[in-house]
Amino acid sequence: MKHTPTISAEFEDYLKQNEMTLSQFAEYSGVHQRTLSNWITQHRPISVQQLDRITVAMDLPEGYFYDLYIENYIIDLSPNFRRIEPLLYRCAELDKLDAIRRMVGHIMDNPLYASRLFDVAEALFEQGRHAAALPLYENVAEVEKYQHSERLATCQYRIFTIQVGDDQSRNLKAATLFEPFVERLDEIDQLDALKDLANVFRSLRLWDRLDVIARKMRDKAKIQYTLEHQQKKRNPALEKKLSRPLFVYITYADLLCASVCEAQGNYQQALQYTYAYANLDWVKETDEDTLHWIKQFQDWAEGNTYVYKLLSGDISVLNNYVEYIAASPDASEKEMVTKVLNVMSAANQYSIDIDHILRRFKKKIDLFAQHKPSSDMYTQQVIPEQYARLGYELAYYYLHQGRYNDGFKHLMYAMLKSHIINNETYFINCMGLFLHFRMNAAHETKAKFLNFIEKVWLDNVKKNGSSDRRS
Repeated sequence: MKHTPTISAEFEDYLKQNEMTLSQFAEYSGVHQRTLSNWITQHRPISVQQLDRITVAMDLPEGYFYDLYIENYIIDLSPNFRRIEPLLYRCAELDKLDAIRRMVGHIMDNPLYASRLFDVAEALFEQGRHAAALPLYENVAEVEKYQHSERLATCQYRIFTIQVGDDQSRNLKAATLFEPFVERLDEIDQLDALKDLANVFRSLRLWDRLDVIARKMRDKAKIQYTLEHQQKKRNPALEKKLSRPLFVYITYADLLCASVCEAQGNYQQALQYTYAYANLDWVKETDEDTLHWIKQFQDWAEGNTYVYKLLSGDISVLNNYVEYIAASPDASEKEMVTKVLNVMSAANQYSIDIDHILRRFKKKIDLFAQHKPSSDMYTQQVIPEQYARLGYELAYYYLHQGRYNDGFKHLMYAMLKSHIINNETYFINCMGLFLHFRMNAAHETKAKFLNFIEKVWLDNVKKNGSSDRRS
């Protein structure tokens, strides 16, 4: 039988090597001498706070003894949540995720701990320690998978939120696994869950699924908005729960339905949805946050009205749209990406010369390459996908103009972005465009593209475990 070393034994060795008495160490560490004595002679467990003081006094790194503490006082003894909970928080602070998994995996044999672990997970999530919260949510969800509880649905929502990232293939899997749990959430929480799902499906260009989610969000939001205004006074708890004013979920659903129609080429129907979220006279609130969002939707409606007319072939609105873009110099980066992408899509669709427009917005376009990650689901999901599309559209435009240096530069950028988000469709489109114009590529450009394609191949070989017999 394997003998498990103990922290107390290492502590006693430390005292001997440093010729210290228990009294001296107690004074130095701030841990009572009686506590230390009972720990050594009677094998009484010490608290995590006491262990931290002992660790500091022994001049060891933070968390040095945590793995042994788990062995000595959690696995070898009956689990005690008074010891487990503070250790979970400390491991989260120190990013000791393996230690968290060991603890949680051991105690989840007892389903009574699920509720308390869920509370810890929620606290860690609120602190932004998502990686530490994830194994807690996963284990609680596993224990309660047959309960059909709201807590299970909340765990699945949190898991979805944490797992969504750069990889669109993984995002699709995360969204598909979470979607069946939406209806089990609290009716108010469902609105943000549907909004987040919608943004993932929008980034994946899964228009049928986006349409279903958007309509469902609108219907649920309308019900809640009606109920809210049937009451004599507003419910502050409801407002606190939502990430947006309640009316936003109705108008954002219209915006999403317009984007579905745009993708289907039904620009007239897209305009009808746009006119719907431009007219917000029905909104009863007048607070500052509401007025901000009303102004935001009216601004989006003005721009998208130009866009849908432009995409339907009305080239006469192009200059108006460009002036609309220019009149918003303080627009956020994500809005500028969308606006420039709209111009590029129309230019390539109708063979419009927009060199003067590209020169006008050159500085902003150059800044797009410095895109920074965001925790906001829209910025995190939709914008990276639009970067990849914009790179392709710019490359398409310049290559067909015979400006090959600019074209291949943007094409390389588009391929890189497509690879980062793991979007095979965009990557294949980029490769097809490169092959179509390969005869116009300089030797160095060809070498750069081929090296990158080989790197992508090798990454896939490594990830998928495929055969690789290179000499």
